[in-house]
Amino acid sequence: MLRPVAVAVAAVEHDVAIEARVRSAVGLELASTVTELFADHEDRVPQGAVLARLDTRQQDDRVAEAEAALGQARAARTKAEAAILKATSLLDKRRQAAGRRQELLSRGSVSVEVAQDSATDLRVAEAELALARSDLALADATVADAEARLRYESARLDRYTLAAPFEALVIARHKELGAAVNPGEPLFTLVAPDSVWALVHIDEASAGGLTEGQAAAVRLRSLPGRSFAARVVRIDLESDRVTEERKVYLKCGDYPSRHHLAEQLEATIAVASLPRAVLVPQAAVERFDGRSGMVWTVEDGRLARRKLSFGRRMLDGQLEVTGGLPNGARPVVAPASGLREGRSAEPLETTP
Repeated sequence: MLRPVAVAVAAVEHDVAIEARVRSAVGLELASTVTELFADHEDRVPQGAVLARLDTRQQDDRVAEAEAALGQARAARTKAEAAILKATSLLDKRRQAAGRRQELLSRGSVSVEVAQDSATDLRVAEAELALARSDLALADATVADAEARLRYESARLDRYTLAAPFEALVIARHKELGAAVNPGEPLFTLVAPDSVWALVHIDEASAGGLTEGQAAAVRLRSLPGRSFAARVVRIDLESDRVTEERKVYLKCGDYPSRHHLAEQLEATIAVASLPRAVLVPQAAVERFDGRSGMVWTVEDGRLARRKLSFGRRMLDGQLEVTGGLPNGARPVVAPASGLREGRSAEPLETTP
């Protein structure tokens, strides 16, 4: 029966799940005991917020030792710098003395031995300055090493504090106060609140008209009476070879503040609009193979059987007739007993 319709043809899938694109199980790389907890299930935390701290007493001692070692190294460097000043002053003094004695030697006022002793004292002062400079270089290296150790121990101390890596919703807290934690063991499971997706598995036969950006509606199993707006944000390029299904991801821009990951849902994706179509219930199609089937028709007041081809399938189970129907013929949408080809028939008008 030819009826004007404006219907959204949709791909529907049941028992799919809410997922979060940004989901992280966060923990620390150290073994210790939980001493402080600042977040719990369902809390929303900003990026950088402190979530937990471990027992830091041993690491505090290591930081204190590193600070003390750095203080000693800096004191040794100060002493080396003072030694250079002393050696420099002594060298200047002996250089002047050696110059005066050389001048007096040229006048014959002092002996050669005195001038030679002065030159020897000058060389000794030069050697002492070189040694002092070497000691300063060693002191600088010791300070650098102590500073590096302090940075390492301080950074290690920071690793006893767990902070949120992004603005997050706490999905689960896995440890309580006093619990022992192994390296890498998760303390919290976090998700980014704006990254809630619905992962839908669409049969390949229904996925041909899917494109990114299409509108969708999501109904949660826990809230069957409400519909939440979504849109298609990604379609996997590879189908599952076993199920012959394609993964489609829906971004839920409108969803309840309290939701549960992995909850089952039903998603409806609008892929096209048929402003005018001939629709036949699948129940009225015999030997339907997914593309064609036999349908009773009324042609010039008599019954006939036609093999029709079909296109899209509606949400209510009706099929779009795409070929095989002569002009003026009307398909029978509710076959009854006693139908036979050539029998006269009077089509009953139905409300569109």
